[in-house]
Amino acid sequence: MTTLDFSIRSYGADRGPDSHSFDQLVLPLSGALQLDIAGQGGRLAVGRAAFVLAGTSHSTISDTANRSIILDLQLAGLAPQMAERLARTPFVSLTPAATKLIDYMGLMIGEGRATPATVALWTPLLVDALAQTPPSAASRLARLTAQIEAEPALPWTTTMMAERAAVSVSRLHALFQSELGMSPRAWLSEVRLRLARGWLSTSPASIAEIAHRCGYGDQSALTRAMRRATGMTPAAYRRQERETGPKGQ
Repeated sequence: MTTLDFSIRSYGADRGPDSHSFDQLVLPLSGALQLDIAGQGGRLAVGRAAFVLAGTSHSTISDTANRSIILDLQLAGLAPQMAERLARTPFVSLTPAATKLIDYMGLMIGEGRATPATVALWTPLLVDALAQTPPSAASRLARLTAQIEAEPALPWTTTMMAERAAVSVSRLHALFQSELGMSPRAWLSEVRLRLARGWLSTSPASIAEIAHRCGYGDQSALTRAMRRATGMTPAAYRRQERETGPKGQ
């Protein structure tokens, strides 16, 4: 694998098809662009890159501000499976590791600190990261819900949830509906209430402390949620659970 050239470029109006004798990676840093590779079109933005095989006709167009690292290279010696995958599917969804590598090199090039030797060491790391499979949306959702249940007191907005799951807010809503049958906000309310009821039944902590642990703004917010769900205040629910709980022998 040999790196021939590297730069940061921006694209505008379509200048017609192009082809070259070397392979090329297009790695977006900001904005978006439309790329056609041998008749296969795709939109590139942060989190999605493209591979242009040597000799392949391609064209690029964008009507918004954009910046991408353009890496010219020869992929001789690349694992056959990876070479075949890139040739077959030129548009690549990036793993978090690949995204961080691209951000790092974008900073280095932008500051004029990227040398050919640095890029030569960086390129194999990037190609290895491109070979990894990004986690599925469902597995991202599973990790997110586990994080929320472990730390319900955090200020979980839908924006924060989407960032943790590495998806857009609209995609987050679609995932919650398809996997859990409800909106993120409704699911969060259910989790907080379930945890609060569990702690009211088993913990000696004060109601105010339990409200804080579960992410309620104050004890009154927990009281309102409990009334809506059970018709009882937290104190009444706690008394009922203790009166009807298992008796000692």
